[in-house]
Amino acid sequence: MAATSHHTRRPLWLRMVGRDPREPHRAATPLELLFDLCFVVAVAQAAARLHHALSEAHAGTGVLGYAMVFFAIWWAWMNFTWFASAYDTDDVVYRLLILMQILGVLILAAGVPRAFEERDFGLVTLGYAVMRVALIALWVRAACEHPEGRRCALRYAIGISVVQVGWILRLTLPEQIGFFAFFVLVAAELAVPVFAERARQTTWHPHHIAERYGLFAIIVLGESILAATLAIQSGLDRGIATAALLSVAFSGAVIVFAMWWLYFSQPAHLLLSSNKTAFPWGYGHYFIFSSTAALGAGLSVAVDYDTHQAHIGAFAAGAAVAVPVAVFLASLWLVHVRPHRPGGLVNGAYLAGMALVLVTPFTPLPLPLPLIAVVMALLAVASQSPWPWRARQPRAVGGGPQAGASGG
Repeated sequence: MAATSHHTRRPLWLRMVGRDPREPHRAATPLELLFDLCFVVAVAQAAARLHHALSEAHAGTGVLGYAMVFFAIWWAWMNFTWFASAYDTDDVVYRLLILMQILGVLILAAGVPRAFEERDFGLVTLGYAVMRVALIALWVRAACEHPEGRRCALRYAIGISVVQVGWILRLTLPEQIGFFAFFVLVAAELAVPVFAERARQTTWHPHHIAERYGLFAIIVLGESILAATLAIQSGLDRGIATAALLSVAFSGAVIVFAMWWLYFSQPAHLLLSSNKTAFPWGYGHYFIFSSTAALGAGLSVAVDYDTHQAHIGAFAAGAAVAVPVAVFLASLWLVHVRPHRPGGLVNGAYLAGMALVLVTPFTPLPLPLPLIAVVMALLAVASQSPWPWRARQPRAVGGGPQAGASGG
């Protein structure tokens, strides 16, 4: 008797309709995981350039360049994530358009060094354009195949197209004007989902979105660990400052583990009930993700200082770690913790933790990193105090509920 084949041919084209936001067992797909991993290549490039800028005492230009490049990475990732939650068909055409977005982020990653060193955003803009063209094609397809969501999909397609033309025209502007044009275009990008969702709310899945953000947070934390590990390995190969490197390694591991602990202390899907809650939550993750990746750069700077490779003082070396951790705590508390109404103890612990972390660079070496690790560990313990979210409705980040709404 011939063996029965369980192989299923991937369909070339399936009608793209809005998925059920109450669909059970909705989880991230292997394609989405591959998508995330490819985006982390760009994140790693941006963090590496930030590391070098901080070590060479170019903090102002380094942080600004990092923030600008990271926006392109994060925004392209976020737009696809919310689209896929509502319209994932996983047919051949869909997969090819996702592959096009992956190629775009790899082009963007290749342009990161030039953007940092020469303020040449040509290659970064090209990679971003490739990703956006693929996303526009997906929204046009959704408009053609899902009549109920046509107005919303067309608004997305038109809005993304108009802003993308703006990004290309920005390359022709003088540097000073182009700098201010960047922030105008960022505001326009952020406004597109708000404009589109007023026509009709897309059918994203709260559990799926929460999982996708959580997985990306884990990947970015892993990138920070990798960056610090490579820096420590380089120092050990030179055979210098072994005790200091071990202190950075241990403190960095505790900080990263505490950041993971704090991020996953709350069930995020409970906050994703409406546009008014999902928009601030989703947008606020720019600061959570960017500060998490910047931590890896900061730990690498600390290694450079201990191995006498950095051109900065002790305060700047401590601040390279303290500032990203403080930004992480502030953004996490605002969009991911406070809306759960955790009580005075947890709220007070977060506020005190931010302040203590920012004070650590004023302490003598080698205290800053171990002190940050202690603060983060204590905050993780405080976060385990009884949470009332099981008995009380989480407070909306930005307003009241609208069932089935989408955030961007």
